[in-house]
Amino acid sequence: MAKLKIIKCAIKSSKIEPKSGAANTFQATINPESYKHNYSLQYTGTKNNKDAPVGKSGTVPKYSMADPEKIGFSITVDGTGVVPDAKGKTVAAQLEQLRKIVYDYDGDEHEPTAVKIIWGKGLKAFFGRLTDMAVDYTLFHPDGTALRAKITMNFIEARTAAQEALEAKRRSPDLTHVVRVQSGDTLPMLCYRIYKDAGKYLAIAAFNDLDSFRDLEPNTLLRFPPMR
Repeated sequence: MAKLKIIKCAIKSSKIEPKSGAANTFQATINPESYKHNYSLQYTGTKNNKDAPVGKSGTVPKYSMADPEKIGFSITVDGTGVVPDAKGKTVAAQLEQLRKIVYDYDGDEHEPTAVKIIWGKGLKAFFGRLTDMAVDYTLFHPDGTALRAKITMNFIEARTAAQEALEAKRRSPDLTHVVRVQSGDTLPMLCYRIYKDAGKYLAIAAFNDLDSFRDLEPNTLLRFPPMR
């Protein structure tokens, strides 16, 4: 059975890349029962946005930006010896390793360490930074030593400035796009994909000096300039 893994990362060449070595990987011995993955978008003209018009009876929300994705889950660490993968590992030792990976401050980057979270085919790869972690101790040895603990963690998406800029460029309607035509593409469909307005196809046909917009030749490069 695939185990959830949390891998410490480093920033190299403006990319977030996982570090190698056992000390940089925490593997859950007991998988989470579930996890949550949150997506959210912001729109202008809403109650949470300062651009709402004054003196109008209603608004027309316009897309503003995508918020960072978030995931959260709980795992159990066991020190009783009944869990095969955790034999010989105390709860304190497991928590210490996890803390070093997800919580400790990175002096080089001046922020908490980014991590890569993977769990089989269900959660292939999520790059994020810890926002909060709570430890609930649930079982103890007679001498007071913790034998089991439930750890709840929440992470926010981690991206470098270079990655964010590249993503913004791919999505922005305010920049010229160059698209390679694929088999089955139509000009109205491409206009809708980029501008969310299929009706701009005649203007794009003229901009690209197309004799006909009906039959697009595969592998043709088309330019889609900023349009309002």
